Amino acid sequence: MTPLTDIVVARALGGRPGDAMGSFSAATGSKIQTGLAAAKAYAKTQATALAGSSPSGDILTGIFKVGDADDVILDKLKVSLDAAGKSYDDLRVGAATGGTLEATLDRGKLIGEPITLTTLSASSINTVTAGNGLQALTGSAKCDVKVIKLKYKTIGVEGEATSSSAVMLAPAGTCTSAAGLIAYAKGTDVQKLRTLANPGDDETFLLTAMYAANGYAVVATDYLGFADSDYSYHPYLHADSEASVIIDSIRAARNAATKVNANLSGKVMLTGYSQGGHASMAAHRAIERDNAKEITVIAGAHLAGPYNLSGSFKLPNAIAGYQFFVTYLVTAWQKVYKDIYTDVNSTFKPAYASGIENLLPSATLNYTTLVTSGKLPGALGETPDQARDALFQAAFISDTQTNDNSPLYLAGKKNDLLGWSPKSKLLLCGGSGDPTVPPAVHQSVMKADFDTRNLSNVSSVDVDPLIKATYGKVLAASPATYYGNYHGTYEPPFCHAQAKAVFDAASAPQKF
Repeated sequence: MTPLTDIVVARALGGRPGDAMGSFSAATGSKIQTGLAAAKAYAKTQATALAGSSPSGDILTGIFKVGDADDVILDKLKVSLDAAGKSYDDLRVGAATGGTLEATLDRGKLIGEPITLTTLSASSINTVTAGNGLQALTGSAKCDVKVIKLKYKTIGVEGEATSSSAVMLAPAGTCTSAAGLIAYAKGTDVQKLRTLANPGDDETFLLTAMYAANGYAVVATDYLGFADSDYSYHPYLHADSEASVIIDSIRAARNAATKVNANLSGKVMLTGYSQGGHASMAAHRAIERDNAKEITVIAGAHLAGPYNLSGSFKLPNAIAGYQFFVTYLVTAWQKVYKDIYTDVNSTFKPAYASGIENLLPSATLNYTTLVTSGKLPGALGETPDQARDALFQAAFISDTQTNDNSPLYLAGKKNDLLGWSPKSKLLLCGGSGDPTVPPAVHQSVMKADFDTRNLSNVSSVDVDPLIKATYGKVLAASPATYYGNYHGTYEPPFCHAQAKAVFDAASAPQKF
C-alpha cells in the first residue's frame, strides 16, 4: 500500500478506505471494482499535477522499489504536502470528494490580507452588556477585541476549489497570553449578503462578549454561498461541506494570526448554534477522524442543533419555521444530490414553485419579507402545519414521512450525526421548550446514541429552567411571543454560557 493506492481506493469508494476496510462487504468490493478504472486515471492525473509525473505502470499492481522512479514521485508528493502544511490524510479526504488535489492543498490559504475592521475596547463591550443584561452571563470584559475580516480558500461539495469568508475575533489590549481558538458556526441565515465580519452584528457581538473579551480567539465562518464566498449556492445542512468550511476557517485563522498580532495556543474548541450546532458537530467528527495530527480539539459544545435529520422527517407535525428551514434543505439537497425530486412542481405547490429553487439564501429578503412578499406562506398567521400544507404537495409530505426509501429521507440519513464517538469533551445544550429544533427529536436522541457506547466525556444540559426564570412573565402574558423568541433570542446566550464553562474547564487557565 502506498499513498497513491489509498487515493485510488478513496476515489473508487467516494469515501475513506479505513472506514470501508473496517466493515468490508461484498457490496464494498463491488463498488471499488466498478469505480476502479476511473479511480486509477484520477490518481494518475492528480499525481502529475502535484509531482510532475505519475507511475508508468498500474498503481495498484505495479512493482514498487525504494529509489525507483515511482518512489521519486512519492517523494515529490511529500514535498508538495509539506509546503502546503497538509498530510496524506488530506489527500485521502480530497480523493473521496473527487475534487482536484491541488484544491485540497490550497485549503485554508488566505485570499488577500486580513482586514482589521475595528478594535472594541473592554469598556465599550461592558457598556453594551451591562445595558442589555447580557453581562450576567458573559461576565465583565477583560480584553479589548480586534475584529478582523478574512477570505480564504476552501472546497465545495464535490471537492472543487472555492472560497468563503469569516470573522476573526482576537483578544487585544492587555490580553497578550496565547489564546485558545474557538471555531464557531452560525445559525440558519436567509440573507445571502450578511457577513459576521461586522462588529454591529448581534451574533458577532455575542461571540465577542462571551468568548473573545474573556481571552479566547474566535473564527466564525460565513459558510459557502454567503457574503464574500464565490460558491454559487449554500449547501444547507450538508454535513461534509459544513465540516470542510469550518476546518478551513481554522486554518485561515492560523494563517492570519501573525499578520494581525494574534497569539494562538494551538488548542481548538468548536461550537455552533442551530444549523451551526449541526455544522460544528460535523466538523468535530471530521477533525478527530481526519485531521487530529493537525488540529488539537480539546472540547466541542454543540448547541440546539438538528443532529437527527432523518428522524425529524417522520414527525407528523411541522416545526416552527418549517416553511423556511425545510424549503432551504430540500432545494439545497436537490443541488447537492440531484435526486430529491424530478420536478419542482411535484414537490412544491403552484403558488410557490416558481423561483423557489433559488430563493434561499436571498440577496434582498429576510425572514419577515420572505412571507410578506408572498414568496413563502406565513403572512396570514398560519400555524406551522398550515404553512407546510400550503407550500408542499401532499404526496411529497406523505412520502417523506412514511417511505424509508424516499430520496429526502435517504439524504437525511447521510447527514445525520449519529454513530460517532468523540475523543474530546463534548457538550450538548438546548432548551426543552424549543419549538424549532425540539431537543426530544435531536439532542435527546443524540445523547442516547452516545450513551449506547458508554461515553463518559459527553454531557447534556437543558437550559429551559433558566429561560423560564428569565422570561416567565413574557410566557404568562403572551405564549406566542415567548415561543416566537425562544429559539432565536432566548436560548442562545444561555447555551453559550454553558459552552464557555466547558471550554474554561478544558483549557489551561486564561492569563491576562
